[in-house]
Amino acid sequence: MPNQDLQIKLIVSAKPEAVFQAINNVRGWWSEEITGSTVQLNDKFNYNFEDVHRCEIKIITSIPNKMVEWYIKNNYFKFTKDKTEWTGTTIRFEIIANENNTEVIFTHLGLTDQLECFEICSGAWSQYILTSLKHLIETGTGNPNGKGNPQTEDESKFLNNN
Repeated sequence: MPNQDLQIKLIVSAKPEAVFQAINNVRGWWSEEITGSTVQLNDKFNYNFEDVHRCEIKIITSIPNKMVEWYIKNNYFKFTKDKTEWTGTTIRFEIIANENNTEVIFTHLGLTDQLECFEICSGAWSQYILTSLKHLIETGTGNPNGKGNPQTEDESKFLNNN
């Protein structure tokens, strides 16, 4: 059986326009430490969390209210043997309008259980998507990392072990 990319499904009581806007508000649900623009096609932004994780991302697809894709141009993990595990992977957000709600299908293409970071990364992505992004969409307030403050149990667990 081929390796499966990490995929997380979220259903929210919101219109696709609100979902698309929230996804692009990366500082509102992932991290306040994002630098660069996160809104339009070809925008580039950087994620940095202490000396633990940093990556350079480019928006390669932006179809309003339908899909956003990010290409991970460069990545560094302090906690893996291959420090560049995410480099060359793609993160996709598909937005599907249903009759009474909107479905978000988050897929991190290239993040499979064969990667050393899979357990930590899949747990962190699950919390960011299912909790922080969901709250940002439905209430206007997410739970992103603050300056030097991890918001997921997986990140906290890692930091306490290193």
